[in-house]
Order: sequence, then structure tokens, then C-alpha cells
Amino acid sequence: HAGASRRSRRDAHRAHRDRDEFNARAGGPRSTDRRARAVNQISDSPTPPPRARLLLLLLLLPPSASASSSRMEGVAVDDAPKSALDAVLLKSVDMPEGTPTVRGYDFEGALDLQAMLDTMLTSGFQATQLGRAVNEVNRMIRWRLADEPIEDDEKEEEKDPAFRAACRCKIFLGFTSNLISSGVREQLRFLLKHKMIDVLVTTAGGVEEDLIKALAPTYLGEFHLKGAELRKQGLNRIGNLIVPNDNYCKFEDWIMPILDAMRREQDEAGTRWTPSKVIRRLGLEIRDESSVLYWAAKNDIPVYCPALTDGSIGDMMYFHSFKNPGLVVDIVADVRAMNDEARLVSRPKKTGMLILGGGVAKHHINNANLMRNGADFSVSINTAQEFDGSDSGAKPDEAVSWGKIRPEATPVKVCADATLMFPLLIAQTFKKHFEAKK
Repeated sequence: HAGASRRSRRDAHRAHRDRDEFNARAGGPRSTDRRARAVNQISDSPTPPPRARLLLLLLLLPPSASASSSRMEGVAVDDAPKSALDAVLLKSVDMPEGTPTVRGYDFEGALDLQAMLDTMLTSGFQATQLGRAVNEVNRMIRWRLADEPIEDDEKEEEKDPAFRAACRCKIFLGFTSNLISSGVREQLRFLLKHKMIDVLVTTAGGVEEDLIKALAPTYLGEFHLKGAELRKQGLNRIGNLIVPNDNYCKFEDWIMPILDAMRREQDEAGTRWTPSKVIRRLGLEIRDESSVLYWAAKNDIPVYCPALTDGSIGDMMYFHSFKNPGLVVDIVADVRAMNDEARLVSRPKKTGMLILGGGVAKHHINNANLMRNGADFSVSINTAQEFDGSDSGAKPDEAVSWGKIRPEATPVKVCADATLMFPLLIAQTFKKHFEAKK
């Protein structure tokens, strides 16, 4: 750096000297014809040396800017352009061959929604992150064990070409309760109905709001509605959504007989309830095809919720404990089952994580994949930031440090509202490329 700086100063000094000599021969700085010829001569050179480039710039400066008679803070104004030029005209390195250029969708001509989605990748900012998330999810969907070389320690059945062609990435999907309250519920139902997801993880609200929406609707409201006024009216606000309190009364009427039946089965048949078994039972009982949990139960897709009591369903269990005490829900059995969902996917088989939101839904999936030293694919969509040290806002590289994502993986985080991004992601991935399991 010191050598380069000395060369720059030397070139600048020589360029100033050349300029002064040129002006003297040209009859003064206002002799424009000879200045123009000199400028053209330097400009025509395909690769002018640094000294010549500086001379060109000095010749193009107006006379008042290049006068050497003024002084500023003891430094000649002749020296000021050099420092400014060094800063403003810093030479760039050549971009690597094949580096994508920024280009968004052009609305000229007929509207092409597919082309618009395709250009997200090159539009920049979170649109580019969405494009990268699309690529990562499609890698999850398309991966087959047949893509990997056969290893010596693999079981004989796993060496069979037909087995390897049918063995897919195991996909874990996590989501927070607000997304079930929103229209994302319909996209989740689509994935579960068509068996596109292998393991589901959510919060207590993600369980109960799905069931409640099968009993009564959630309404659109406004973010600015006053809480005190809504409370008087028995209306609960979730962002700009409204859930009448009567919906929870209907939920209580529906779930209490089921909890009674579960209590009897525990005593009479020795049933050992876990959160995932409770959720499956509720999914079977709801008998409504609009429900995510209905399709999970119907298709034997496990749904894990380590915080099952943290919501209205916990309130119902609380009240039930006074009416008919003794129901036991074993969370330890479920944490073993959830961790084994990932651990037993031995390499070279792969796992993928698709996580909407943060909190329990995010960490429970990440932690299960720690048991196999990390997931192979990962996409997360949320608006949380990492500056407060929260797991919800943590970037994927933090999970790499914990062994929850493989170091060689190419995880993507989209910092955006999932109600905007998830439908677009589904349109570009599962809807287009998923092949139904046989």
C-alpha cells in the first residue's frame, strides 16, 4: 500500500508539472485549441498510463479549479484535486465472469406472471432472496438418494437403484400461529393434503386456530382498531384480523367432550398421550377438509407442538382439570420422537427445513436436526432481525455454528412477511415441480 501511495503521489506530481509546462507552451490556460488536441490524443489511447489519465483530468478542470496561486490550510489547491480524484475515481476490480446483472420485470407487452416471478432472482434486495429461496426449495424437492454415490457402509436395500430413485429429502415445515389465522392456512392445507411435507411443527395457536376456523370464521379488520373498544365488544384482534370471542366458546364446547374421552382412554386402555397424539386425535375429530390438521391426521403426517398448552387449547385443558382432573400429556416422549424424525435420516440421506416465522416452530426443527449434525437444505421467512440476539432473528449462519445446518449447505433467509412470500414460493416450487409420492 505504501509503495502504491508513493507511485500515486509521484504520478500526480508529474501530471501537474506536465500540465503547467503544457499551459506555458500553449500560451496560457485559456488556449482551448491546443488543450482540446491534447485531450483527444490522451483519450484516443486505449490504455493511457496513470500519469496521462491524471493529466487528462487536470486539463479538463476549469482554470479556476487548477490555479496554483491559492492556498488552503497550508496545502496547495493543486494538491486537492489529486486527493479527491484518488477517492472518487478509485479503480474497480473486474467482476467475476458470469456475475448476474440486475434486471427486473419489464411490463411492456402482454402480462406474463411467470416471467415476472422468474425475474425476482435478479431484481435485488428481498426479491432476490425470494428467488434464491425458490431455488433452495426446488433442490429439496428434486433431490433423490440416486444423486449420491453409493457408500460401502450403506444397507443392501439402500443400494438398490429403485430404492435410491424413490428416496427423497425429508422436509420439515414449521409455522407460527398467526399464519394459520391468515390466508396462509389454505397454502398449508394444500401441502398437507398432497403429502408434500413429512413433518409439521407449530405453536399452540397453530393447532387451535386451525380447528377454530373449521368451527367459525375469522374476519378482516384493521391494524389501528382500539383494543379497549374491541374488548368491550368481545372481539380479539390478530394484526388486522378479528376473531370473535364466541369462536373460542364454540371451541370449548367442541373440545371438552374429546378431552373427556381421552381421559377415559388413558384410564381404561392405558393410552399414553403426547402432544402429537393429542393433535392427531383433534385432526381426526374435526372432520373438515378445510383443516390443515385434518389432512395431517388423514395422511399420517406427524404434527409436533412442544408448547401445546400455551394458548386457548391450554386454557381448555386448565378448565378440564377442574371438571375431570387427571389427563396426562407426556412431552418427553414427543421430544424423543421429534429428534428421531431427523436423527434416523442417516447420511447420505438428506433433510430440509422450511420455516415460516420464528420462536418454537423455528427452533424445534433446528434443534432436531442438530441430532444429525445439521440439515442439508434450509429456507426461512420472517421479519425478525438478529441485533437482539434472538433465535427468531438469527441468520442461518448462526445455526451452522450450532451444528443445526450443515456447513456446506446453502441456506436462505427471506426478510419479509410470509403472507406475501409464501404463496409466491409455493407457486414456483411445490405447485410446479413436486411429483406425487407413489
